[in-house]
Amino acid sequence: MQFYDDISIGDVRHSDGYTVSKSEIVTFGEKYDPQPFHTDEDAAEDSVFGGLVASGWQTAAICMRLHVESSEEMATLAGVGVDNLRWRLPLRPGDTLRLRTEIIDKRRSESDPSRGFVTTRHEGLNQGDELVISYEATAMVRREADE
Repeated sequence: MQFYDDISIGDVRHSDGYTVSKSEIVTFGEKYDPQPFHTDEDAAEDSVFGGLVASGWQTAAICMRLHVESSEEMATLAGVGVDNLRWRLPLRPGDTLRLRTEIIDKRRSESDPSRGFVTTRHEGLNQGDELVISYEATAMVRREADE
């Protein structure tokens, strides 16, 4: 298990890739973001995107999955916030998204010595290494194993 004190600013992790399908995009769009460019392939052709694209929220959710899978050994207690979320390029059917995560800051909790806060910069990259999404997230991390 990787605890707060084991984490260093500058550490970088890379996730495996996740390929999004047309049916996933439409299903997510219909349920959570029912705009035509997420739900209707024909209507999407006439949109600013020129075709079906994933909701930015779906892109963020995929990044969350990739982050959790690539940091399973970290002693994370909870997420506490996201800043500077930017959707850079659309995620299209058949695209493969992977996540690059860099530790950019850490600080000990002032109220509880058993935990600290770790801030990470996340970059979601497609199969062409193009930046699709970027954001910073802060998590609460245990400082030592429970005795």
